[in-house]
Amino acid sequence: MKNKIFTQLLLTIASGIALSGCGLSSKNVGPEIGNSVALFDNFTYQGKDRFYEENPLPGNDSFYTPILPGWYSDPSICTNGEGDYFLVTSTFTYFPGVPIFHSRDLVNWKQVGHVLSRPSQLVNMEKQHVSGGIFAPAISYNPHNKTYYMITTNVGAGNFYVKTKDPFGEWSDPIMVPEVGGIDPSIFFDEDGKAYVVNNDDAPDYKPEYDGHRTIRVQEFDWKNDRMVGPRKILINKGVHPEEKPIWIEGPHMYKINGKYFLMDAEGGTSVNHSEVIFRSDSPWGPFVAWKNNPILTQRHLSPNRPNPITCAGHADLIQAAEGDWWAVFLACRPINNRFENLGRETFLMPVKWSDDGFPYITQGNESLPLVQARSGVTRQQELTFGNFDVKEEFNDSTLGMQWMTLRGPATDLYSLTETPGYLTLKCATKSSKERVVPAMVCRRLQHHQFEAETRMYFNPQCVDEKAGLLLFKDEFHQYFMAVAESEAGRTVSLIQIGREEDSVLASEKVSSESTCFDLKVVSTTGLTFDFLYSVNGGKTWNKLCEKVDAGYLSTAVAGGFTGTTIALYATRK
Repeated sequence: MKNKIFTQLLLTIASGIALSGCGLSSKNVGPEIGNSVALFDNFTYQGKDRFYEENPLPGNDSFYTPILPGWYSDPSICTNGEGDYFLVTSTFTYFPGVPIFHSRDLVNWKQVGHVLSRPSQLVNMEKQHVSGGIFAPAISYNPHNKTYYMITTNVGAGNFYVKTKDPFGEWSDPIMVPEVGGIDPSIFFDEDGKAYVVNNDDAPDYKPEYDGHRTIRVQEFDWKNDRMVGPRKILINKGVHPEEKPIWIEGPHMYKINGKYFLMDAEGGTSVNHSEVIFRSDSPWGPFVAWKNNPILTQRHLSPNRPNPITCAGHADLIQAAEGDWWAVFLACRPINNRFENLGRETFLMPVKWSDDGFPYITQGNESLPLVQARSGVTRQQELTFGNFDVKEEFNDSTLGMQWMTLRGPATDLYSLTETPGYLTLKCATKSSKERVVPAMVCRRLQHHQFEAETRMYFNPQCVDEKAGLLLFKDEFHQYFMAVAESEAGRTVSLIQIGREEDSVLASEKVSSESTCFDLKVVSTTGLTFDFLYSVNGGKTWNKLCEKVDAGYLSTAVAGGFTGTTIALYATRK
């Protein structure tokens, strides 16, 4: 903070201009504001979910699940057999792609980077819908060459994988696998040195009998020469009960456990009918027989009025811990008041049980998923990814933290952390968040139903088209933009509801034309609505711009898609 104050004083002295600003400490100084840019001084985020406040964890070995709250969907997990666990999730059209987390105990997780950190790994992102791009990454470890693999689908380019010997570092450029169609591939490395790719693909002969008719297929993977070899074979047609015309069998993972091959898949679609099912065989080529008590995970038959419901559970991956116990990561949702959710599909962790006839399962019967778990022998650490937590970003580093993202590309021509040290500089680009482009937008996931988020922005708009501020973003046509702008009536702070057709101004207040420093805040005390506030005197006085704005507008129930809501710092000239 001292470096930032010193930099600001130098800028003010050098310019010789008295600037209108919020001030720092008792000094009424601010940064020099360039033309057509917004400078963001800081960003704070506070999770305030009542469940966590009302249900403190009972012991040091307990933890909240989701372990990754907010939009972290399609989790996949692996271990190197030496006590290291790595977990990845989907990112669709956000950049960088596929966050990777590391743990030594399955409970305490830390993000260590992104698998897809370079534009060369994320091709054809522009012109794709927010829910396009990267689907269902699957991470696996090959003990035969001590290499990690991540295979995934880029909707705009096809299926590919990348690899590395150091998961804390850089990964290779994509190696395309055009022989593998469909989506959701994963790699299984067998004990004998052979490997296989299983994936969701079209119906037999590409002639579906009904909407959602899919298959699971397998093909051998020659990892020594980075190529697919041999025939492709259908392992599962339709699903567990083909006579019932099950839909969307997908997200397959293969395992070898106690000499048997298990094939685990999601089934039922990604909404409330989502589930996880399992099959067993004596060979990776089948035939695979479904367990008689499938599904092994679902909540679709439970009352929607149950307390603290967890819905849409499925798309799982299994892992055996070093201590011998088995666990599953999977996605699920937490609708607020049984109505909707803005957080997207989150990553949960649950222990795996085993049936008398040797099948793994997560839930059976009317078992509901809990929000508190425990793992014996594990001590919860202070730096948590779950529960309520606070985030404070001062933008003092030369690079963004791992939690920050842009859309469809790195956007480094539109933002800077070095142009005005101590600030995030965003250009008012001639691109908007409604377009399938790379906008001047830097965002992070919304991770709580109840929360406060705040930023201090220095902005001196030069024309009526320039706007900057705080953006709640679900997709191209479902957004709330708290914007500072120059209008025909003068300088204003407005709340704009961005939609598919014309945008709507929900509230607008005129401020002094000399005002260049704005504190912007969004608050949700219920998860059902948002309140938008602003200050022009350094947070001494807060003005309520708009209250009880419908949060459901940003929910998957209204907007559809596969992502959750992000909160962004944003500037535009459109």
